[in-house]
Amino acid sequence: MPKCSALPQILALLGGVAFAACQWLVFAYAPEEVTLGLAQKIFYIHLPMSWWALVSFFVVFGASVAYLWRRNPAADRLAAAAAEVGVLLGGLALVTGMLWARRSWGVWWTWDPRLTTTLIMWFVYAGYLVLRGLDLPPQRRNTVCAVVGVVAFLDVPLVFMSARIWRSIHPAVFGSKGGGLEPEMRITVIACVACFGLLWAALVWLRKRQLDLRDRLDALAQNRLNA
Repeated sequence: MPKCSALPQILALLGGVAFAACQWLVFAYAPEEVTLGLAQKIFYIHLPMSWWALVSFFVVFGASVAYLWRRNPAADRLAAAAAEVGVLLGGLALVTGMLWARRSWGVWWTWDPRLTTTLIMWFVYAGYLVLRGLDLPPQRRNTVCAVVGVVAFLDVPLVFMSARIWRSIHPAVFGSKGGGLEPEMRITVIACVACFGLLWAALVWLRKRQLDLRDRLDALAQNRLNA
């Protein structure tokens, strides 16, 4: 068996160290928001998870297109790994968003366009994972999942643009017409997004490797049965 690369572990270690360093930026460098106080600090966790969830679903889309084009099982496994990480991060983004909403708006949930489209997106990709677990012939299941992975991506740009298309109370992070973030807040959130990116890459890579090994073991078991 080929020697496993240590790069995912290195990425995870770097991401963990960077995330620990970001705590100084979050609690010591970035100023405290006047209205929300310390509760605003959850933003530095909420936004990176939201963005990397969207990146995950973009990877699902790209890998699904690649599978439909080349019928490469590795592309299907990449789509599966990215979808699992995306659903995890998307769920955590919804939870942290609800905590922030309770302090900011006085309610746990409101049917704001950004929140509603995000919830729909999460359910769509959770359904995608359920579909992957169905007992179907592998090639047929992979094809159906690839089609769903392409179609499901239609909601991702809608989530990103929802606060601009419709009237929304969701805050604009990088305001183009005034508002937005203070320079210290901007630097802090960019650093948090970057360190989450390292953790995201490690998670997707490790999960993809697990799926590769699972399929290899299944193939070896099938060959032994046919022998």
